[in-house]
Amino acid sequence: MRALVLGAGLQGSACAYDLLRNDAVERVILADVNLDRLPPFLEADRRGSRLELLQLDARNEDAVLAAMGRADACMNALPYYFNLEMATLAVRAGIHYADLGGNTAIVFQQLQLNDQAKAHGVSVIPDCGLAPGMVNILAAAGIRELDRTDTVKIRVGGLPQHPEPPLNYQIVYSLEGVLDYYTTASWVLREGEPRQVEALSEIEPVEFPAPVGTLEAFHTAGGLSTLPWTYQGKVRTMEYKTLRYPGHAEIMRAIRDLGLLGTEPVEVNGERVVPRKLFIACVEPRLRRPEGRDLVALRVEVEGEKGGRPRRIVYDLLDYYDEETGISAMERTTGFSLAITGVMQVDGRIAERGVFTPDQGVPADAYIGELERRGVRIGKRVE
Repeated sequence: MRALVLGAGLQGSACAYDLLRNDAVERVILADVNLDRLPPFLEADRRGSRLELLQLDARNEDAVLAAMGRADACMNALPYYFNLEMATLAVRAGIHYADLGGNTAIVFQQLQLNDQAKAHGVSVIPDCGLAPGMVNILAAAGIRELDRTDTVKIRVGGLPQHPEPPLNYQIVYSLEGVLDYYTTASWVLREGEPRQVEALSEIEPVEFPAPVGTLEAFHTAGGLSTLPWTYQGKVRTMEYKTLRYPGHAEIMRAIRDLGLLGTEPVEVNGERVVPRKLFIACVEPRLRRPEGRDLVALRVEVEGEKGGRPRRIVYDLLDYYDEETGISAMERTTGFSLAITGVMQVDGRIAERGVFTPDQGVPADAYIGELERRGVRIGKRVE
């Protein structure tokens, strides 16, 4: 297998690392417009023959097609606004494609490529990270086990192991993306119908084993992706909430409601200033802690009936920064997830062709087994 990984940031680098640990992958082409800052865990592979670094501007269609022509599959870890174009080019190139999602409207546009992808004999799978991605696969697996599903609750968050006030948060991916999720309404299912609820609302406590303890969960956008429409009329309640340490949501809600996350310019002493850009410029250096250790907490609860009796299926995950490799928990659960999906597309474990989301086409048992082999352990209990 020859793999093209677009984007040499945190998740793309973790994806490339995971692919290089797989003997079935003969070559990994890691492509980005800027390749000057590879993480230490890729430095050893940089000198090897299986990793190729390719300077590539994703806006150069011919260059992207040429790179895709050298691969069996493309794993896209670029910002979400490249996803539709990269998926379209992958179909033209006749190779499998997966990305990290991040924008539900774009996913719906990608689904329109279904007939073209089938005609080219390839699969295109958006939303292959942690959330959306892993959580959607787990939710769908739980739903399939029940005769009737009433409620699906998804809770997930990337957090510092050692929180520092006032936000008790450190950057584990794009701060711009985080703020989008905090300011965009979240889609949920209520009484079987898609509805929107305000981000940072309906705060509730969620308990995890020590040393994590009590976290808070609140609505944010994007985590369910297309699930509310897939299960419309089939599941009564479905929702996704982000996990943070207690107190975070109220602070961010106040910041948002004061207009500091706005994207329309305001006049300051005769200058036009975008509040969000100013906020990021001030806050990002204080939240970016290169030596900080992170964790990922996840819980997916599926409730309904089996054989005429109440049944509750719960998936849990606590994953931590890997001290040996220097790979963060967010990279392990997101970048590795993308790599696993791409390999399964090529080796035939994902046999379907066309465009579909991971909850529809990624085999849960095989996927969970691959995560387990990487030390990302998802617990399951049935009550």
